[in-house]
Amino acid sequence: MRLMRNRQSGFSVIELLVVLAIAGVLAAMALPSATRTLADVRLHNDARALHNLLSLAKMRAAAKYTRVRLYCDLGSEQFALQTWNKTTASWDMEEGWQTLSTNVDFSFDALNDPPLDTQTPPISQGAACKADDGVADIGNTACIVFNSRGIPVKADGDPDGNGAIYITDHETGVYGVTVSATPLVRLWWSPTATTAWAHK
Repeated sequence: MRLMRNRQSGFSVIELLVVLAIAGVLAAMALPSATRTLADVRLHNDARALHNLLSLAKMRAAAKYTRVRLYCDLGSEQFALQTWNKTTASWDMEEGWQTLSTNVDFSFDALNDPPLDTQTPPISQGAACKADDGVADIGNTACIVFNSRGIPVKADGDPDGNGAIYITDHETGVYGVTVSATPLVRLWWSPTATTAWAHK
């Protein structure tokens, strides 16, 4: 009786090396595009988080009948919602700090002009946040404050239509979140290659 042996065929080492080399070349070509896409997603998500929190600050101020502010610590790259406590005469943290993504900073890079019909030029971050006494500036901060009617205001209580917060990753572009005196919260975008703002 003869035994039939099945011959198993497979890939040779050379064939496997060729496939790995082709895969490596394709991965190297796709990596810059994937890296840029991830950077764009991170920047966009941070901009949306700021936009949403600023809109929430406006609604909370009217709902709680007190001042509410978006507090941005420009140095630590963190931001939070704070509510004015009338009883203790101090700002209380609402939900804790949120941190900007890796490589994202509070900045507008080399842009000189704000989006149309938002701020009075030149472009700038929101006014410095005030300490509990309402007089002293807190260094390296930016705030947008809403009064009890949901209107953005300056430290003296006058309406303020110049509030803005800008973020960038220094490669993809710059996002800006602005608030007008009406109060309308808007999100803007300017790609790195241009200096033109587009409403998102």
